[in-house]
Amino acid sequence: MRYSKEHKLETHARIVKKAAVRLREKGAHGIGVADLMKDAGLTHGGFYAHFDSREALVIEAFSHAMDRSTDRWRQLAGQAAPEQRLSSIVEAYLSPQHRDNPGHGCAVPALGAEIARESAKTRKAFAAKLEQMIGVMAEQFPGGSDKATRKQAMAALATMMGALVLARVAGSGEFSEELLGAGRDAVLERAAAPKPVAKKSTAKRATTKTAAAAKP
Repeated sequence: MRYSKEHKLETHARIVKKAAVRLREKGAHGIGVADLMKDAGLTHGGFYAHFDSREALVIEAFSHAMDRSTDRWRQLAGQAAPEQRLSSIVEAYLSPQHRDNPGHGCAVPALGAEIARESAKTRKAFAAKLEQMIGVMAEQFPGGSDKATRKQAMAALATMMGALVLARVAGSGEFSEELLGAGRDAVLERAAAPKPVAKKSTAKRATTKTAAAAKP
């Protein structure tokens, strides 16, 4: 039986969506192609009608998952007042709900360590999506230069993702809750801290004094 182009695209999207969930639940090497196809209601034999390789499916699956995360962040930010946009994202990310539902959560804590061991092509694709996540996070920080804001966003994401990994390792008890809370506090307190005033360098001050003394 021949299927329409639209049917093939819908099937392809279903495979990617299902794979994105299972990869986050089981890890990049925790589930085989046959199981991924079965989850999508298809046979193993149909895999190569949609993907050139398992690597191609993995790249599409985590890209889909990371896109969903950034879309969710934009949605949360759009529903909050400007001064609450960052906290709405941080609190949703470092929550028991996110901790306990890796299959529908952020792909970086779930797959990052494994992706780091994959091919250069896979790592490059992952890094590109991570750059996009940093960009969306940077939009939530008020003021500052582009470079400074990007640096803040990178630090915030590193803290959030690390705290989530540790909280999952700790389980679902009080210690896990403490880790989530510590991560939230670290990000939000740093974001709220006043920026230090840049001081003139010693050389510049000395030059200024010399110029002033030379005036009649």
